[in-house]
Amino acid sequence: MFTPAQLIAAVDRHSALIHETEAWLWKHPETGFREWKSHEYLKNEFQKLGYTLREAGNIPGFTADIDTGRPGPRILILGELDSLICIDHPDADPETHAVHSCGHHAQCAALLGIAAALKEPGILNGLSGSVRLCAVPAEELIETGYRETLRAQGIIRYMGGKVEFMHRGFFDDVDMAILLHTSGGDHDFVIGVGGNGCIVKNIYYQGRAVHASGAYEGVNALYAANLGMQAINALRETFRDEDHIRVHPIITKGGTAVNAIPSDVRMESYVRGASMEAILKANKRVNRALAASAAAMGAQVRLEDRPGYAPLNNDKNLSRIALEAMKAISPEEKILVHQKWDNGCTDMGDLSAVMPAIQPCACGAVGTGHGNDYRIADVNRACVNSAKAQVMMLSLLMKDDAEEAKRVVAEKQTVYPSIREYFETVDKITLDQDAVKTNEDGTLTLTFVNPE
Repeated sequence: MFTPAQLIAAVDRHSALIHETEAWLWKHPETGFREWKSHEYLKNEFQKLGYTLREAGNIPGFTADIDTGRPGPRILILGELDSLICIDHPDADPETHAVHSCGHHAQCAALLGIAAALKEPGILNGLSGSVRLCAVPAEELIETGYRETLRAQGIIRYMGGKVEFMHRGFFDDVDMAILLHTSGGDHDFVIGVGGNGCIVKNIYYQGRAVHASGAYEGVNALYAANLGMQAINALRETFRDEDHIRVHPIITKGGTAVNAIPSDVRMESYVRGASMEAILKANKRVNRALAASAAAMGAQVRLEDRPGYAPLNNDKNLSRIALEAMKAISPEEKILVHQKWDNGCTDMGDLSAVMPAIQPCACGAVGTGHGNDYRIADVNRACVNSAKAQVMMLSLLMKDDAEEAKRVVAEKQTVYPSIREYFETVDKITLDQDAVKTNEDGTLTLTFVNPE
């Protein structure tokens, strides 16, 4: 079996490939479910290494397996394909404004480095079980209107790439999942406890358009939307601190002409929280505020709620293994282990809801995440170290007849006992509701909660 020094050397032998991949992906950013260039680049590189791929087909992404030939758990290692949109980032695509201002390209560079290292002769000696490598699309929950069109066309069923892959059966035989995100700061690695989940919302206010000079004859959908946002703001003091509720709507369409009363106004939002119970409770309040605001202005509103992401709960045993792996790469003082809850969301949360999962961070980025100054300043820390830590974790989990991996499986604590039961629960979140009904007698009926 390879020693820690040999494992590190195995990754180092492919550091040039990791650097080249990070640079190429940085220059070719693509948003969720559009990552075809990135898909093809990584597909070709994986095939050069001798991997047989299982592709998603009508969406980007693929998996590749490597087996020790000895029984044991299957460990999933992921890298996310998609970028963000940041119009004023200097490296943003001039047409799409896409840019990797969250560092997902660094994950994929590390993923390819792991794939290369695992093909080194003898590296699987003494290990048991198997590894599934996955390039997965669409982690960032953006362009939700576009994703809704994909749903309507039957191309996807879920907004997030990992959830969609889970729905398609790519993870049915997986026992645990690992993804190292990218972060900034002076540390080399960061391990936290978890983060929020969310519901995705599309909101459509309908009014009556008239010439602005005769506004008294129209119904201003923009004012109804603004009133809805004010009502949400008035709710904030009712959210408990420990639930970590975050609601942050944006208006994606506010009108078409300055001399016409807006009749079609569209909004997107999330309702984030630390548990599905808290998210659903807050979402009912938000829907009530949106519906009542439309009624107050004589407008209509259509509410479309979709399952977003489940809260992320990092598995304690995987966190312990991650820390041990990272100590073989960096001094302990360069590894930050904290108990701070992250208010952001990721579809790694959905994997953590059904299997042991972890999403720590490899550092090496600078600037503000999702901001116009974000970039990878140190590829060795952000990408090469990431690959080393994950290869080291695989070795620790799979050695000695996969003793540690079997312990992770035996002691898992997940919200749902199976993928099937997970989907039975989250599918109930889906809502398509015209929330304001004008009755024949002139009264209004508001409907704003999810059906049981």
